[in-house]
Amino acid sequence: MPLFVTIVLDGVGIGAQPDAAEFGDAGADTLGHVCGVATPSLPNMARWGLGRIRPLAGVRPTERPAADFGKMREISAGKDSTTGHWELAGIRMDRPLPTYPDGFPDDLVELFLVETGCERAIGNEAASGTEIVRRLGTEHLRTGAPIIYTSADSVFQVAAHVDAMPLERLYEVCRITRDRVCVGSHAVGRVIARPFHGPAGAFERISSDRRDYSLRPPRPPLQSLLQDAGVETVAIGKVGDLFDGVGFATSTKTRSNVAGIRETLEAIEAAAGSGRPTFIWTNLVDFDQEYGHRNDVHGFAAALRDFDERLPELEKAMPAHSVLLLTADHGNDPTFPGTDHTREYVPLLMKHERSGRDLGARDSFVDHAASVLAYFGLENTTEGKPFLPRAGSSRVTSAE
Repeated sequence: MPLFVTIVLDGVGIGAQPDAAEFGDAGADTLGHVCGVATPSLPNMARWGLGRIRPLAGVRPTERPAADFGKMREISAGKDSTTGHWELAGIRMDRPLPTYPDGFPDDLVELFLVETGCERAIGNEAASGTEIVRRLGTEHLRTGAPIIYTSADSVFQVAAHVDAMPLERLYEVCRITRDRVCVGSHAVGRVIARPFHGPAGAFERISSDRRDYSLRPPRPPLQSLLQDAGVETVAIGKVGDLFDGVGFATSTKTRSNVAGIRETLEAIEAAAGSGRPTFIWTNLVDFDQEYGHRNDVHGFAAALRDFDERLPELEKAMPAHSVLLLTADHGNDPTFPGTDHTREYVPLLMKHERSGRDLGARDSFVDHAASVLAYFGLENTTEGKPFLPRAGSSRVTSAE
């Protein structure tokens, strides 16, 4: 049955790219440094060929890899999740999405106030969400002014206590910000609603009610091309949000690696049961969100170990003639100064019927999109070069 599953290990880079210095990331090496410091046990990814991509402490290079192995270089002008996923979907970005390390400019804040009808806003800085809520939450409750802030990513975040700004009003403010404020030169990757609750001194973010309002891709991404050809497309984790839902028949949000793996297994089972050609795209966010951005090397290592333990379960679930691919969207070296993403190669591990090839260093993430199209027997309309040859047994026409 035609099934292609891509799992993005968010932030799991595998060494600085040649242009890393241009991004302030010379010497960054997420997997190299995490393995060097914490030496997580990764026998299953080692079996797939992780240690053949490059030397990693504690990861023995196997003589007969169970998967194809290699690495991919990002060529887009950026190192955020939106840029990385868009390039994986065949969309190269020549201009970086705007970021605001010193806070939003006065004209953008003024436009936000005019368009949303808010009398004032507080915050306006690059900050940790939990920290800025702790620091400004009481003032927000007293004044009703929303907290606006950003991060190292291209985001405009609006935090509000549910008692001061009901959820629907917060969502309305963010929709307006997406459609009428963060446009043109200020077209950030995501506008994010960050509700919180609780008494002063014990504020808690309500993760289940977070909403992301993403920039829509400038042209049809990989999943739209697949949809047009009759392939079922499934997004798990934050993937759907990064494309504003474009091209996905179903999108399931998750808040942890555990939930992401569970939903992926269920989606694989559903695809096998339906017999329809299916593309599943999963993002496992814990590496980046919980550990990379918090400089937690040992937490990062534990997350890698936990994923490695679940890999055989994913392998076993895959039906005949299917493909399971592991990669990343950027680096996030927890040993590196600061808490930003890092400009790195990403690993490429792909298991299918004829696994074991050295795929080398690929010129761009776009090769992923080209390879998925090749698997389903579709024309390669991207600038990428497929690393998976056309497979007759996997053509979409087999389900037509």
